[in-house]
Amino acid sequence: MSPSVRAEIRVDGVVQGVGFRPFVHRLATRLGLCGVVGNDEHGVFIEVEGLSTAVAEFLETVRHRPPPLAIVDGVTWREVPVTGVPGFGIAPSTGAGRGRALISPDVATCADCLRELEDPSDRRYGYPFINCTACGPRFTIVRASPYDRAGTTMAAFEMCQACSAEYHDPASRRFHAQPLCCAECGPRLRLVDASLREIPGDPVAEAAGLLRAGRLLAVKGIGGYHLAVRADLERAVTALRAGKHREDRPFALMVPCLAAARLLCEIGPDEERLLTGRRRPIVLLRRRAEHPAAKDGLIGVADAVAPGARSLGVMLPYSPLHHLLLRHFPTPIVLTSGNVSDEPIAYLDEVAFKRLHGISDAFLVHDRPIHTRTDDSVVRVFRGRELPIRRSRGYVPAPLPLPAEVRRPVLGCGAELKHTFCLAEGRRAFVSHHIGDLENYETLRSFTDGVGHFQRLFGIRPEVVAHDLHPEYLSTKYALEREGVELVGVQHHHAHIASCLADNGEAGPVIGVAFDGLGYGPDGTLWGGEFLVADLAGFERAGHLETVPMPGGATAIRRPWRMAAAYLGTGAPEGLSIRERNAGQWDAVAAMAARGVNAPPTSSAGRLFDAVAAMVTGRDAVTYEGQAAVELEQIAAPGERRAYPCRILDPAGGATAGERPFTVAGRDLVEAVLEDTRAGAEAGVISARFHNGVARLIVEGCLRVRERTGLAAVALSGGVFQNLFLVERATGLLEERGFRVLLHSRVPPNDGGISLGQVAVAAARPPDRLS
Repeated sequence: MSPSVRAEIRVDGVVQGVGFRPFVHRLATRLGLCGVVGNDEHGVFIEVEGLSTAVAEFLETVRHRPPPLAIVDGVTWREVPVTGVPGFGIAPSTGAGRGRALISPDVATCADCLRELEDPSDRRYGYPFINCTACGPRFTIVRASPYDRAGTTMAAFEMCQACSAEYHDPASRRFHAQPLCCAECGPRLRLVDASLREIPGDPVAEAAGLLRAGRLLAVKGIGGYHLAVRADLERAVTALRAGKHREDRPFALMVPCLAAARLLCEIGPDEERLLTGRRRPIVLLRRRAEHPAAKDGLIGVADAVAPGARSLGVMLPYSPLHHLLLRHFPTPIVLTSGNVSDEPIAYLDEVAFKRLHGISDAFLVHDRPIHTRTDDSVVRVFRGRELPIRRSRGYVPAPLPLPAEVRRPVLGCGAELKHTFCLAEGRRAFVSHHIGDLENYETLRSFTDGVGHFQRLFGIRPEVVAHDLHPEYLSTKYALEREGVELVGVQHHHAHIASCLADNGEAGPVIGVAFDGLGYGPDGTLWGGEFLVADLAGFERAGHLETVPMPGGATAIRRPWRMAAAYLGTGAPEGLSIRERNAGQWDAVAAMAARGVNAPPTSSAGRLFDAVAAMVTGRDAVTYEGQAAVELEQIAAPGERRAYPCRILDPAGGATAGERPFTVAGRDLVEAVLEDTRAGAEAGVISARFHNGVARLIVEGCLRVRERTGLAAVALSGGVFQNLFLVERATGLLEERGFRVLLHSRVPPNDGGISLGQVAVAAARPPDRLS
């Protein structure tokens, strides 16, 4: 470099909406550099001019010490002619909204903004939409790329003189903060009753008063409406359940502070990090053994919040409005998605008023539009790492790296339950926010609208569309109706394992253990308890749970006792509790299973868990997906180490290893449960022994595959591996036998990760193997 040089620089990554341009401006000014910085549809462009040593320091800082919210994927530069133009400025954004730049997820309110929110001398004191370059809404308000106010739902709010001065002041932390506003020029909060008449007074204080009185409140948040009620009032929580038609699924709690969370749950350093971090997901936490009573002004929770559960889903305030509401009413509240069961979360005002009318007594609303509905994320912690259950607000749309480069842009359409989609180009995969269960028009519309928004936002036009093999999934039908694309069918459980591989940045091959509710197999049967030899491009079925009929098809999913009848048959002992409870139908259902009439065969691990759960917990009918298995995990005795035995059977007909898959006799576990049940063993002990038996059969199956293939890495995926009791036992046993275990930490092991797996498979297959 010459003593004075000019460099043209491009920065790639999550560099819009994170204060990157103000950071560059301050850095260049400090180093005495002239030039310009700006956003365009690809990211951030920079030109700097000055002493070569200063330019070198500038490049080093941009690469390795960017702003806290930024993720720098790459910095490229070239030397260009010196211009001698003095000063450093921020250029107007360029681009025609075609996308390419990465957009930041929504970010929880930062400490600086909270201090101002609480400071009576600050002009934003008590203002529920305070934000800066380090926090606030991002993804949910973005309409187009590049990220500028004009391309967000803040476009209609013209900045006042004071805000404009901050926006243009390089010394301000609101320098070029796009959602910047105040009470003079920004969104306005209102409280209206069920008839939409405005309630006079301070909206937050009046809303807190309604909560205190046990009323139900609809709150417009960052990504949609929530329904809120005080968590300690049984009648109020019960009324919320009735209004939402949500019988048993636990509600999430928002608590005012970390100290309040500690009164309710056991919280380690990793849980604390997640609760207080910038993403602020719902964290599933172990409840304290003692029932939380009134203490220091903080109250416990009603039984109806999480009936019979040993854990609670807890989050801390993540928006200024939440902070204000819980300062006026510093008590745990239920904060659940604003919808009726099976509908997407309401995010448009008129839709919320219509659908939540009759549930909510009042609406705490504002006039900043939400462009993309986004549910709260849900995570667990295992061995210090996140185990995502639902990846949405705070995480999306941050891209995930792919193990292999996508040769042509790909859309992964996902599955049906816990639906997401995924767009990918190059080495980046953009997994969508949580859509919901793709079973009705509303969620289908949310899916299709979301695909269109992501295509525009990131400038990706898919040429390849990957889909599940199940012909009746709405996501599959959507894929088949797209024109001008190449279709790739990806088997459900291969997608699970590919998702786990992509999550870990690996390509395989591995031993894949895919245990879930069910997925369509290439043989036309319903799979779900699979041992695969898999890489990203393909798989071989090495083994599986023995197939069992599902009497009544989908009815057996809603009525888990039917799976117990399929396993036990008409020979189930007289007087057995589960048989007595269902005496009027037991023999007919067992006979249906035996004859295979309206009883499709399945190798599903989820249905095995259902059968055992019905026997042990009495859960004969479920009101949400996975309920029986969740309750079985909840009661498992952690100190119990005995495991029920389970045989692994060689292929029938004298086939040699590798020609046909082995089968695992899940029936052995059911019979062991029956024996202990009749002997009067405690339910928690039986549950633990069953879980330990499943963990051991996983190890034995993997040992068989390793003996044949030499593979020593195991990927665990599928909804069953949301079960921490099972994950802990299986992982420990596998590691004791010398296996390297791959688990999920960035996308869920459930069907929320399927779309990433589909994309990874499509990316890895050579062109002649796509279809």
